[in-house]
Amino acid sequence: MAGKGSGEENRNISDTHATKVMPSYYVGIGASAGGLEAIEEFFKHAPIDSGMAFIVVQHLSPTHKSLMVELLSRNTEMPVLRAEDAMKVEPNTVYLIPPNHNLKIFHGALLLDEQEHDRGLNLPIDIFFKSLAEDQEDKAIAIVLSGTGSDGTQGIRTIKEKMGMVMAQDADSAKFDGMPKSAIATGMCDFIMAAETMPQQLMDFAKHPYASRSELSGTIRSNEDGLTRIFYKLREKTGVDFTFYKPSTLLRRIERRLLVNQMNTLDNYVQFLESSPAEVTTLHRELLIGVTNFFRDRKAFDILEEKYLPELIRQKDGRELRIWVAGCSTGEEAYSLAILCSECIEKLGLSVDVKIFATDVDRNAIMKAGNGTFSGSIAADIPQDLLAKYFYRQDDSYHITRKTREMVVFAQQNLIKDPPFTNMDLITCRNLLIYLQPVLQRKVMELFNFALRSEGILFLGASETIGEMNNYFEPLHNKWKLYRSRGKRNIGAVITDPVAMMQRREANHEHANVPPSIRPMSHHQMQDHERMLERLLQSISCDYLPLALVANEQLELKYIAGDSDGFFKLPSGRVQNNVTKMVVSELAIPLSTAGQSH
Repeated sequence: MAGKGSGEENRNISDTHATKVMPSYYVGIGASAGGLEAIEEFFKHAPIDSGMAFIVVQHLSPTHKSLMVELLSRNTEMPVLRAEDAMKVEPNTVYLIPPNHNLKIFHGALLLDEQEHDRGLNLPIDIFFKSLAEDQEDKAIAIVLSGTGSDGTQGIRTIKEKMGMVMAQDADSAKFDGMPKSAIATGMCDFIMAAETMPQQLMDFAKHPYASRSELSGTIRSNEDGLTRIFYKLREKTGVDFTFYKPSTLLRRIERRLLVNQMNTLDNYVQFLESSPAEVTTLHRELLIGVTNFFRDRKAFDILEEKYLPELIRQKDGRELRIWVAGCSTGEEAYSLAILCSECIEKLGLSVDVKIFATDVDRNAIMKAGNGTFSGSIAADIPQDLLAKYFYRQDDSYHITRKTREMVVFAQQNLIKDPPFTNMDLITCRNLLIYLQPVLQRKVMELFNFALRSEGILFLGASETIGEMNNYFEPLHNKWKLYRSRGKRNIGAVITDPVAMMQRREANHEHANVPPSIRPMSHHQMQDHERMLERLLQSISCDYLPLALVANEQLELKYIAGDSDGFFKLPSGRVQNNVTKMVVSELAIPLSTAGQSH
């Protein structure tokens, strides 16, 4: 929020309590209509010495005095306090949001901001959950209780991204099920249950012998066989190989699944995973969690809208503008770009067709994106004029307009293995590279270099860089990571599958004394390599090459891409697969000479 909350770091937050015991977990509880009953049931069953702190955020009338402190004090022996600015959060204490305020947390202290009712929809639960996630990370727990609308839905995404835990009241026990249902629909709730059973589940979670992340990480990291079996099971079911994703992120998400499922060892979890297809799906979804929202990093989108999109659109007057959103998640970024393009084209008075290709490895995310339906909480991220122009409201949801939806083509794509799009004017890939190891980061950047046209623009996340690709990309804005393609091609790099390359390198250790040319490649590696090559040739044959031939060192023809009419003839006699014997005579000598020189 603007105004009072903009100088959080400069607030005079007392450190006099620094030596006191900190809460083991910070539990944010969000509730709206019908929430009082659920909150009372929760605290009736909550132990007074859990070591946790509880911060309750309700939708309260701005004009009526709240009696929550008095009401809730009847249901618990813990101190119940109305939150005050700069109040340090302590364990075994309940804090309540005051009316007409939004609540945040910074370095374990509560911060109050007055609500600004002239700024449209206010979502106090989302606001608090997001700040809780940023401040406490894996010590954050979010609970969504009874209420109408969807407040809290965006916030729990951030909680999960930061390794926190999420609970939601089951729809049957909620007096109003809008908020719990919206949270449950994200697939990010670790536990779904009645309010009175939540405290015991919280205690089981907190008292797990591996609640200490450092201890658990060491245990998991040393069990290479168990991790290999997990990655194999994931690839078998989902087709995604997580082997070369950054291990720190993977280990933390796997360990959270052990805690949620109350498993004491990784071997126990592997056995559970191998017998539970539902858990494989859940783990896959959690490993791919990506928080996104409309116009994320608004200043970055402002720069794109004010300078670089108009530049691209002017260049394409009367033609098609091609944009690729890689790692699009549930579609917010793709639709944000569609809206900005529509606005720019209208302001410039030009005629430009826009085609946005939005891809993600997560099939469920792609399906949700394609529906173009979003919770009411997106109103906090989209200016009111754009919300009215590009969405229509139905019940508690917003739907993207048909015209805007038709600008975007959603498709499932494994960025690491599938061939890229070509001749792109703009590529956005934000907050995906940070999850990949350097070998895959380099590979992805080579794919983007191949996919962009000369002087096309690359838009990365604020924490990402182009690495060692300075020869291929010119920096345009260092803070918001905008780059321009220098137009240098390295097509050969696109053919190499880094996963197969790394696997082959490992296999070579077993044949260290064998000449490289005769070291065996596994059947799986051969399939991966050939599949990648086939898809690459299919993708470039129309855009770059009218005809492409692939032959081995013996000049035996292995693959044809494009129109070969007029280039081949079949001689009489025994059939030979040598390309020099099959092409027309004008090409036989040049091809033979080229093969010998290679």
